[in-house]
Amino acid sequence: MSKLVKTSEQQTSNMMEKLPQEIILGILSRLPPTSLLQSMLVCRAWRRLIRDPLLVATHFSHMADKDGPSFIFQSNRPSSSYQLFFIDFSDFHSQGKVMFKKLPDLMSIYLVDSCNGLLCMRDARWIYICNPFTRVYLQLPILVKYPAQVGHIAFGFHQTTKQYKVIQVVDLRQLVLLGGRIDVATSTLVQSQVHVLTIGDPSWRHIGTLPYDLTRPMPKALVNGRLHWLSKPNNDTTASILISFDLETEQFQEVAKPDCCGSNRCFHHLMVLRGFLSAGAYHDNDELEVWVMKEYGIKESWIKEFTIGNHLPPTLQQNDLLHFNMAKARFPNSSVRVLCILRNDEILLEYLNRVVVVFDPRHGTFKELTFDAMPHWYKIVAHVGSLNWIHIPVC
Repeated sequence: MSKLVKTSEQQTSNMMEKLPQEIILGILSRLPPTSLLQSMLVCRAWRRLIRDPLLVATHFSHMADKDGPSFIFQSNRPSSSYQLFFIDFSDFHSQGKVMFKKLPDLMSIYLVDSCNGLLCMRDARWIYICNPFTRVYLQLPILVKYPAQVGHIAFGFHQTTKQYKVIQVVDLRQLVLLGGRIDVATSTLVQSQVHVLTIGDPSWRHIGTLPYDLTRPMPKALVNGRLHWLSKPNNDTTASILISFDLETEQFQEVAKPDCCGSNRCFHHLMVLRGFLSAGAYHDNDELEVWVMKEYGIKESWIKEFTIGNHLPPTLQQNDLLHFNMAKARFPNSSVRVLCILRNDEILLEYLNRVVVVFDPRHGTFKELTFDAMPHWYKIVAHVGSLNWIHIPVC
């Protein structure tokens, strides 16, 4: 039996050696990661090939440049063990099809962020970096004793340094004990410390304090090697400030907003649209305006790209309607969020972590998307399916 296996392995290896490397890369790099991972079971030669850094990088480049975006959904309910789903819009423009796939169980941990085919996840004590397709994960060194002190976690990659970094904002509070347990809601924020871990390093580095309020979690935007958030200077104002963190220099700075954003109800969520830093803004007419910075760092390059009219998806049940209106009144970014622009210029929206909607700006129409086994409540992040083995940086 072992002789047959060895002979088969030799034949497979010899066949691959006869093909030019560029042909092998060209074929394999266009296959979905699930198919490539299954091929690792064929023989040792295939296992070595699928782990080759050149194939990993070429495959990631092709997956990132597909005809449509892809995302990771995670159920927000602990009863579902925080199940992960993968959704791919590659065939949406040409065939009107969307792939929605349940991923194998990884761990019952909460999704934080995604970057370069890797997920940042956490439980009550640990932070992990993992690939949901290869199921390889890295447990990061622990930083704080009480999880309640962690105010914000972000994950990013810098193209020049080829380094992955996790940023953790630790909220130092005057903790209040109620019934023997820490009550975060009634605790007073004293100071926010910023800690950075470069993936591969043995420990976190404290780089200073943060003069901004990041206690309300918001999706970040990674552009030009910088992470971006909306914040506010203190608890006495609701005016948003656009701040960035340079993953190379590890410095925070403010980014100029357009002059239209003098009111307190302007920028409410950030995203990256076709490579540009973008922001959603609400005004008194309840329409969502999407602004795009066409030249990074230049205030005058902000333009209003499009406007999305007021819309309530029918599938939001009556008991969700009150939540929707309350969220819209207090935090508009939590009710409607722009996910991306599709190849046909339609816009993908998310409503209340419950409904995904395609908006056609040419006709002003909305179309809801539903999938079998789609969780009732979920978190969604943009994600490129990859062969990233964590220790191999991809660009």
